[in-house]
Amino acid sequence: MKGGGCVVWFTGLPCSGKTTIAKKLMEILQEKGKDVELLDGDTVRDYIRNKDFSKEGRNKHLRYIALMAKLLAERGVIVLCSFVSPYRENRDFARSICKNFIEVYVKASLDTCIQRDVKGMYKKALNGEIKGFTGIDDPYEEPENPEIVVETDKESVEESVEKVLSKLTELGYVS
Repeated sequence: MKGGGCVVWFTGLPCSGKTTIAKKLMEILQEKGKDVELLDGDTVRDYIRNKDFSKEGRNKHLRYIALMAKLLAERGVIVLCSFVSPYRENRDFARSICKNFIEVYVKASLDTCIQRDVKGMYKKALNGEIKGFTGIDDPYEEPENPEIVVETDKESVEESVEKVLSKLTELGYVS
């Protein structure tokens, strides 16, 4: 078994299910005795006080997250990163600096994401109250070759989590 650390990068539209899957996976990994850390978009932004959602602001923010994930993974932690990360260049950067990188595309239709939006962000974006909202007036660049695709509008949370867990097992990070 390989063991050690890796970076599992969950990407997808807002409200696609990234954090839900990552949290459930974290519980399972902790039960298996793994050292695991969840870096989540909302939580991390609150701590580093970055409210710049421009393309440049997002790029800077995600480069910082990628570095943090890299350092944790080098210390043997399984790092679960749950970020919209709408631009391929940011995900490619994270992949380039993180030795053991697994990209998970959390795929869901825009309609599904809008229906799941408990914070009302899509509604505000559709009404023009929020500018630059991913999926509405700012693009989301789908991953071209993710290691895993979970389709949360077609699968249960458990099925999606199992896909990721199976990949971690296949790669030797989990037994």
